[in-house]
Amino acid sequence: MNPNKRTDRFNKLMVAAGLVVTIVLFNIAIQSKESILANGELVLLEMTPVDPRAPFQGDYIDIDFKGLQGVSVDSIPKKGFCILQQQGERVYKPVRFQATLLPKDDNEKAIRYNANRWGIEIGSSTYYFQEGKAALYDSAHYAGYRIDPTGKSILVGLYDENRQRIP
Repeated sequence: MNPNKRTDRFNKLMVAAGLVVTIVLFNIAIQSKESILANGELVLLEMTPVDPRAPFQGDYIDIDFKGLQGVSVDSIPKKGFCILQQQGERVYKPVRFQATLLPKDDNEKAIRYNANRWGIEIGSSTYYFQEGKAALYDSAHYAGYRIDPTGKSILVGLYDENRQRIP
């Protein structure tokens, strides 16, 4: 057999295998997100909206959480879990940062975070909405996340002071 044909066949096989692996990993990631949306617990975090407009990104709210002001990124692990303590029906507030999921009490939830030179990122910190709808989001008081038991989260919407989702 010609060595060039063997190499060509091997290259095609490797490309096909790489494509299959990519599709499988992509589907696993989608299923993980769908599971969080379906089974994750809804947690509302009090927020301070910032920056409702970006020239090339459209309308959005950059979420800054109350309770994080004054926390130095140098005093906490760079990655880990922000422990949230229940304050009311579905309402939680950040109380501490730790490198591991446990320990936490029964009235606490854990959400993954990253700390960098720009601050502390808890879940997704940007919520995009349809252009021209900024007035609807002026009443945003809470960011709503679905959180799974491992601390993975998905931002599902913004909520007003009555804990009603803003459409």
